[in-house]
Amino acid sequence: MILCCGEALIDMIPTPTDGGRDGFVPHSGGAVFNTAIALGRLGVQTGMLTGLSRDMFGQQLVEDLKASQVDTAHVITSDRPTTLAFVKLTDGHASYSFFDENSAGRMLLPADMPLLPEDITALYFGGISLVCEPCATAYEDLLAREGASRAVMLDPNIRPGFIEDINRFRARLDKMMALADIVKVSDEDLNWIVPGPMPLPEKVAVVQAKGPSVVVMTQGSKGATGFLAGGVEVYSPALPVKIVDTVGAGDTFNAGLLARFSELGVLQKAALRNLPVDMLANALSFGAGVAAVTVSRAGANPPWAREL
Repeated sequence: MILCCGEALIDMIPTPTDGGRDGFVPHSGGAVFNTAIALGRLGVQTGMLTGLSRDMFGQQLVEDLKASQVDTAHVITSDRPTTLAFVKLTDGHASYSFFDENSAGRMLLPADMPLLPEDITALYFGGISLVCEPCATAYEDLLAREGASRAVMLDPNIRPGFIEDINRFRARLDKMMALADIVKVSDEDLNWIVPGPMPLPEKVAVVQAKGPSVVVMTQGSKGATGFLAGGVEVYSPALPVKIVDTVGAGDTFNAGLLARFSELGVLQKAALRNLPVDMLANALSFGAGVAAVTVSRAGANPPWAREL
C-alpha cells in the first residue's frame, strides 16, 4: 500500500449563481488528498494519513476518500474545524486564500502519528502540511521513524506565503529530501529551494546531492524532466489539451508517476537507486497523461483507470 501523508481540505470553488454573482461550492481537495484520490482511482492500493474533522466537511472528505477506494484506517479524527481554501481562477490558473487556524489537519502532533504496519510499502509527503506547525513536525518525525524501509516520494509544492520561519522550513526540507527516494519539484519550487541565477539542471544537481535517487522537475505546459545519477536526463512533453483549470494537475501527475512505478515493480528503495531510463520515461509519460485529463475538467477531478 502507498500511504499518502498530509493535508485534506475543502476547496471553495467559484461558481456562477442564478443571481449573477459567483458563489462558492465546496469541493474536496488538498495536495496530498488529491494524490491519494488519483492513486485510488488508478487502481493502486492506497491509504491516507491525515487529520480530519468530525464536521460536515470532514465527513465529505471521508466519503470522497472511500468513494475513490482510498483506505481511511489511518485517518485521525477530532472536533477541530476543517481547513478551507477559497479559490480564485484567473485564465484557468488557481490562487488560494486559506483558513487553517486550529484546524483538524494542522494541529496533529508527533505523538498522534501511528506505528505503520508492514503492508505499507511506500510513503508520499507534500503540500502545506510540511509548512504549518505543529503538523509539519509530526510528518517530519513520521518520515524519520518509518521511512528507512519504505520507498518515499516528496513533493514540497512550496507556497512562500505560508512560510513563517524560512530557515526552519529549509532545514526540515533538507532532512526530508535526504530521506526521500523521489523528489518532484516544479521549476518554481526549484528556484525557491536553490535561489540565484543558475541554470535549472544545475539546481536539480543541488537537490540530487541532498540524497534522492530520482528528481523530477515539472514545467507546466513545457512538460517534465526526470534526472537520475550520473547526469542522465529523460524528458516527457505535456499532452496538448484544452485547459479548464490547473487545480490538482501536479498532484495527479504525482499519482501517475507512483502508480506506474508500482505497476513496474520498482517502487522500492533499491530499485529506484538503479532505475532504468526506459522505466522513468514510461512513468513520466503516464503521469503527463493522467494530469492532462485532470486539467481538461473543472477542479481536482482525477481520472479513473477506465477513462485512460
